[in-house]
Amino acid sequence: MAEGSHTGSIEPVLVIVPTYNERENLTPLLQRLHDALPDVHALVVDDGSPDGTGELADKIAASDDRVHVLHRTEKAGLGAAYIAGFHWGLARDYATLVEMDADGSHAPEDLPRLLAALEESDLVIGSRYVAGGALVNWPKHREALSRGANIYSRIALGVPVNDMTAGFRAYRAHVLAAMPLGEVVSAGYCFQIDLTLRTAEGGFDIVEVPITFTEREIGTSKMNGSIVGEAMLRVAQWGLQRRFGQLRRLVTRR
Repeated sequence: MAEGSHTGSIEPVLVIVPTYNERENLTPLLQRLHDALPDVHALVVDDGSPDGTGELADKIAASDDRVHVLHRTEKAGLGAAYIAGFHWGLARDYATLVEMDADGSHAPEDLPRLLAALEESDLVIGSRYVAGGALVNWPKHREALSRGANIYSRIALGVPVNDMTAGFRAYRAHVLAAMPLGEVVSAGYCFQIDLTLRTAEGGFDIVEVPITFTEREIGTSKMNGSIVGEAMLRVAQWGLQRRFGQLRRLVTRR
């Protein structure tokens, strides 16, 4: 890993929250976030929610200079929303960029531990599948699918991360600045695997810290079969490319 790449301050911090029809969840989430960490900023990236999430975000931002809003005109997927948020944050010199779901499944109260771990690393993943991690009220079939996807990804890609699909994570800005973000086309939760792989291949330090993941109480999950299918196919492709690359390097050395 890139020794010494994680030196320097991790402040200021930007928490990126993609939204689509999360009006009922947004206000309590931002309140919890600022109760836990009063100084962090939040960027709501709204994909044209028809339920008025974007308008509510604007209202909150008008009365709180820690909250910002980025409006997008179409629902283009989680990955595209985060890429837009990364570009926004990097352009404004935030030192740390955090991914957090809008539905309350990621506890803002866990974020201080992620940021503390980032002092000595480049990417910190809030993991459900390390010692101390927990799942609350998640359907058994969803848990089985998630665990299976992570085992499959870890074996296929050879990256020693237990929760590659995790969506609660903190990046040092230089990690994202070093990535060709314009080349990232993963649209769904495969996006998280994609960026984990790119971070590992970039030689950056990755650390997992345990979190409690709680199933949303309001609204419906965005997970569907096409998202799972995309992840399966892309991980297989990336795994083959990674293995062939390793083989070529081995042959070249001989």
